[in-house]
Amino acid sequence: MKNKEITKRKDDYSAWYLDIIEAAELAEHAPVKGCMVIKPYGYALWENFQKVLDAKFKETGVKNAYFPLFIPQSFLTKEAEHVEGFAPECAVVTHAGGKKLEEPLVVRPTSETIMYDVFSRWIQSYRDLPLLINQWANVVRWELRPRLFLRTTEFLWQEGHTVHASEEEAEAKSKEMLEVYRTFAQDYLAISAVPGKKSESEKFAGAVSTYTIEAMMQDGKALQSGTSHMLGQNFSKPFEVKFLDEKGNSQYGWQTSWGVSTRMIGALIMAHSDDKGLVLPPKIAPIHAVIIPVWVGEEEEKLVFTKAEELAGELRKKGLIIEIDKRDTRPGPKFFEWEKKGVPVRIEIGPKDLANKSVMVVRRDSGAKQAIKEKGAADEVIKILDDIQAGLLKSNIEFREKNTVEIDIWDDFKKLFKEENKFILAHWCGSAECEAKIKEETKVTIRCLPFGQKQESGKCILCGKPSGSRVIFDKAY
Repeated sequence: MKNKEITKRKDDYSAWYLDIIEAAELAEHAPVKGCMVIKPYGYALWENFQKVLDAKFKETGVKNAYFPLFIPQSFLTKEAEHVEGFAPECAVVTHAGGKKLEEPLVVRPTSETIMYDVFSRWIQSYRDLPLLINQWANVVRWELRPRLFLRTTEFLWQEGHTVHASEEEAEAKSKEMLEVYRTFAQDYLAISAVPGKKSESEKFAGAVSTYTIEAMMQDGKALQSGTSHMLGQNFSKPFEVKFLDEKGNSQYGWQTSWGVSTRMIGALIMAHSDDKGLVLPPKIAPIHAVIIPVWVGEEEEKLVFTKAEELAGELRKKGLIIEIDKRDTRPGPKFFEWEKKGVPVRIEIGPKDLANKSVMVVRRDSGAKQAIKEKGAADEVIKILDDIQAGLLKSNIEFREKNTVEIDIWDDFKKLFKEENKFILAHWCGSAECEAKIKEETKVTIRCLPFGQKQESGKCILCGKPSGSRVIFDKAY
């Protein structure tokens, strides 16, 4: 996409999103419909996600393991809600090695069933609990309307699965892991997502409760950006995940599962990027700064390259990832290319900068240029990066707050969603019938019952029955 102009957000948001992915060289469509090839720059983002989250998981006592890609079909049928929820999305292997299999194998859509069969053998006593396991893997869910990162037939994710001796401990773990996701989104992705509980209709198939963080994209739509499920004993009973308690009595374990996927890269793109290309928060960016030497002639080339290497060395000692663009091409196209890739800071070093003993720093978020002195330049760049990180979060919070409104009249509710998308705080009576009718008439869903929502008397936005608090409605990806 070197010469193609990025579609403007206001003209076609969907085309803009795909243009950003192409321009930043994050991913492309694979030969198999619905699948994607994640390019090195896009995969570097995912590696940064993994590195941060993996450390956070381990701080809570979680250990990594790996389980098979193929699951016996009979395993999925052991939990009725689970199989009903996933059956339409499953890819099934019926033949292998030139023969028909005695039992079909499901390509992993999620790993509850295969893991819990194993857990039933790993757990014997209360001394084996809690069991805290995570795996980084790929999963397959047959997607009819694929979109890069947001919805693909195969995608990458992590899935945590835990077993506890009590309901209270499992409930606490499910919320603890949701908070890990919320703080990761806030502190690293500069996305202020709203934590809350899913409605019964929107919860994970087989869960007692599903907790979620819901992020608002720049078009006002919601993106479910991480979920944590309190599974209760819904899986431990059919899979015989039992333990002997301190009194020698046999008890079923209490379980949780939780995960985020490459869909969070989609959230990152849509939360911050602009019409020039990708915008990345420094804490998650694969490259913190790119140094672009500017020269004419061999003598200038040697001088600016030497200075570029010196500055890069100083910045790397500070723990930053630095790229020096030494290609012998005009500076303008190089500036444009790195801008599209969202590198937070561009540093230009030319003959004039050498003469002034300074470098020119350009911010990706605002485009602001600033000449800084060579001495102490590394520390100044770090300050700029910190300011970019904080500024992106501040903008994200302000955008969400500006586009969150309370509505109490059904006609106003319908009218708003015909014209735009927002987080609507509205009363809901709690009935699945009202929820389904709202979705049918407006294509709007309950994103979550937000934590900490104030209790207030009101009437359901659709039926008028009493309600004690508001929930968040929005269209979603």
